[in-house]
Amino acid sequence: MPLSRRQFIMAGAAVLASVPLLRGCARAPQLRLGIHHWIGYESLYLAMDLGLLPEQLVLHEGLVAGDSMQALQAGEVDAACLTLDEALRVIDAGVPLRVLLIFNLSAGADMLLVHPQWQSETLAGARLGVEKGALGALVLRHFLNHSGLTIDQLQLLDLPPDRQLAMWQAGAVDAMVSYHPTALHLQQEGGRILFDSRQMPETIFDVLAVREDRLALHSPRLRQLLEAHFAGLMHVKMHRQDALYRIAGRQQLTPVQVQQSLGDVVLPGLEANRRYLSGQNPALTRVVSELNDLMLAEGLLNSAVDPSRLFSAGWLPAGESRG
Repeated sequence: MPLSRRQFIMAGAAVLASVPLLRGCARAPQLRLGIHHWIGYESLYLAMDLGLLPEQLVLHEGLVAGDSMQALQAGEVDAACLTLDEALRVIDAGVPLRVLLIFNLSAGADMLLVHPQWQSETLAGARLGVEKGALGALVLRHFLNHSGLTIDQLQLLDLPPDRQLAMWQAGAVDAMVSYHPTALHLQQEGGRILFDSRQMPETIFDVLAVREDRLALHSPRLRQLLEAHFAGLMHVKMHRQDALYRIAGRQQLTPVQVQQSLGDVVLPGLEANRRYLSGQNPALTRVVSELNDLMLAEGLLNSAVDPSRLFSAGWLPAGESRG
């Protein structure tokens, strides 16, 4: 039966009225975050346990940071948890990034350990295992400056973390540049710390790096993610034992080892983040300059990365940190 003019107008009005409603009900796009297990990123896992992460957040968990770097370059994730040198490598590969958060600073978590079989007072002539990349090279450079040795006095072996423990147990190395949690296992096997990142303060940063072309799309979810991170930090401070046991299960460590790991990183609160990212604290610019020099020399960068647009404090929550 044909519609009357009045029925047609009313039906059309109903359809038009439903359009904003349908648009309003459209689901927000998912924020895809590359992450791997590291003590400095546990704030996000704690926030997940507490139901505080954005509903549209999807964690893409990798075994190592390289998985997140590849996913960023391929556009498979929108953001990733990386060390600053890893972020520079992604930028150098042609993917502009913006750093919105400092997760942690290494303050003992990166180290050079000596095997119990090595009896000499110096490492001259030692077989030194170190993961090929900027972070290992950075620790090694500072150790050499500290010790007075030269690179030619060492036999370098390229050993990623997943091979370090086996090579250590086999006696195939005399010393190792490593970091938690692998370094904790090397200590259990008799490793003695000769040098660590306490002797190179404000140098190794873990950050949240976001693709610039995804910032506008994910603005609300990124802000929620940063709020969740600080809530996770607060849980560590206010409910320490609960946090230790939760982290221990994920990191496959004992609560005592987790306590040690947390003691070897600095977890900057909101106001410290604001100072770093706004440039009030110039440490980040200094580190980028050092990393540029080192990574260019090591062939890890094709050109220096300009730090002027790299960091932004504008996504941090408003207000003052309680920690």
